[in-house]
Amino acid sequence: MESNNLKDKRNILFLVADDLGKCLPCYGAKGLKTPNIDKLAGNGIVFDAAFTSTASCSASRTTIYTGLHPHESGQYGLAGGSNHFQCFDHVQSGPRLFNALGYQTGILGKVHVGPANIFPWEVREESETRNVAWVAGRADAFFQKAKNTRRPFFLTIGFVDPHRDIRTRGGFGNSETCDGNFVPPEYTVDEVEIPNWLTDVAETRIEYVEYYKAISRVDYGFGRILDALERQNLADSTLVVLCSDNGPPFINSKTTLYEAGIQLPFIVRMPGNSSPATRNPNMISYIDILPTFLDWAGAPTEFSVSVEIPTGQVFTRETQPPQPTKRFGRSFLPIMHRTDIIPKEQWQQKVYGSHTFHEVANYWPTRFVRSRKFKYHRNIAWQLDFPFASDLYASLSFEGIRRNHHGGKQKDVMVGDRSLKQYIQRPPEELYDLESDSREVHNLVGEKDYDAILAEFRRDMEIWQMQTKDPWILRDGQSVVALQRYSDEGLRMPKCFDFLLDSVIYDGAELFKVDDPALVGSIDPSMGTTERQ
Repeated sequence: MESNNLKDKRNILFLVADDLGKCLPCYGAKGLKTPNIDKLAGNGIVFDAAFTSTASCSASRTTIYTGLHPHESGQYGLAGGSNHFQCFDHVQSGPRLFNALGYQTGILGKVHVGPANIFPWEVREESETRNVAWVAGRADAFFQKAKNTRRPFFLTIGFVDPHRDIRTRGGFGNSETCDGNFVPPEYTVDEVEIPNWLTDVAETRIEYVEYYKAISRVDYGFGRILDALERQNLADSTLVVLCSDNGPPFINSKTTLYEAGIQLPFIVRMPGNSSPATRNPNMISYIDILPTFLDWAGAPTEFSVSVEIPTGQVFTRETQPPQPTKRFGRSFLPIMHRTDIIPKEQWQQKVYGSHTFHEVANYWPTRFVRSRKFKYHRNIAWQLDFPFASDLYASLSFEGIRRNHHGGKQKDVMVGDRSLKQYIQRPPEELYDLESDSREVHNLVGEKDYDAILAEFRRDMEIWQMQTKDPWILRDGQSVVALQRYSDEGLRMPKCFDFLLDSVIYDGAELFKVDDPALVGSIDPSMGTTERQ
C-alpha cells in the first residue's frame, strides 16, 4: 500500500444491486439483456453458492459491511422511517477499518444502514435516485480524486434498482431515463421467465416486464461506472465485485430464508483477469466479504480499531465496556479461482443465517443452517403468522396469485409449489433435502430416517447461536443468553424450545443450570412442542 505506483494500489469497487437476486443471464435467467454484467461474468469469477445471512435490505447490507450476522450487529431490521433499527456502538464496520488503513472510502446511492458514526465513509453521497448516469458521474469524480491523491480506494455503490417503486403497486421506477440517455429494452410478457418458486399468473408477468427493465438500468449504470474506472486508468489495480442484498421483490423470496431469498449473485473481476469465466461452486457467506476485502488490502482478517467509550459512561454488573465483536467469517481470496468443491477439512461446508425483523411490524425471528445437501430452519416464533414486506403484500402479483384458485375448484392458493397456508403458517422446525427438493416444500421433520440428520443440524445451529451470542436461542421460551447472569443463583431450565405449560410434565422434567453446556445443542423430544391449532 506504500507504493506510489497506481497499478500497485489494491483498490476495491463494490456494487450492490437492491433486490436483484440471481435474476441474471449468467445464472440462467432467460429473456433478459444485461451485456455489461455478462461481460463481467465472461472474464471474471462467478460464485454459484453465495449466501446472505438474511433476505432483508438493511440487515443484509450490515452483514456485508461488518462481517457480522444481524443478531450480532444489532441491525435487526430496516434502518429507515419508523423501523429505526441500527448497529451497536462497538461494531467494527468496513468504512471504519479501511479509513484506519489509509483508504479513501466512499458510498454512492443507497446506504440504508446506521448509525452514521459506525459507518464513517469519507465520501457519503446518499441518494435514492434511479438515475444511474448521475451515480456513474459521481463515481468518476471519486476515481479522479483517488488518482490525484494517489491513495488506494474502497468505493461502494448502492443501486436503488431493481427495487420496487414503493409509491405504486406494480412499478419499478421505469420512468427514469438517466438524463435522456437510457432506453430500456422492449420486453414483453411472453419473453420474461417466471422462476419456479413463483406462481405464473398474468399479474406476475406484467410486473416481471417492469422488473426486467429495472435490471437493464442497473446494467447500463454498471457499464458507465466501469467505463469511468477505465477512463481514469484504475481498472488494472481494482478488484470489482457485484452482488445483491437479497432475492427478488416477490413473495416466496425477499424477507424469507428460503433459497430464492438468500442464495444470491456474486461476481468478481480480479485486476488483469481476462481469462474465460470461472464458475466457483464453493459455499461462501456474506460474513466472508469483509474478511476477503481486508485480505485483499493486506490487513489481517481480525484487524480492528479502538472503540471510543463516551465520557462519563458508567458500567454495571449487567453491562460491560464495548469490545470489538469477533468476526467468524474467513477470506475466500485463496480459493477464488477454484472450480472444484474443496474438501471440508479445507473450506466450510455449511453456512448460517439469521432473520428477526424486516419492517418493525414484521417480527418473525428465524434461523437457518445449510449444507450442500440439507437445510434446517428453526422458526422461533412459529406460532405467529409469517409477516412479509408491505410492498410485497401490496403488489399486483401477490393479489393475482391470491385470486388464482381456478374458479373455486382449487382450495389452496399456491405460491410456486408451496401453498399459501404453508408459507404463512410454518412449523417450529423445517428440514429439507435440497438435492431432491430444491424448492423446500417437503419437510422431513418427523420422518424417522432423518432423525439423525435433524439432531446434527439442531446441534450445529445451537453451537453457532451460542458462539455468536444469539439472544434468540431459547429454552422454555426464554433467552439462554439473557439468563446467563443468573447462573450463580442456581436458575435451572428444561430442554424444550417453547414454554412448557403443563405443570405435571414440568415437575418431572430434568432441569439444567443456565450455564450448563448440556442445556443447548439438543432438546428433550419427550416434551415436544404443542402443535398450532
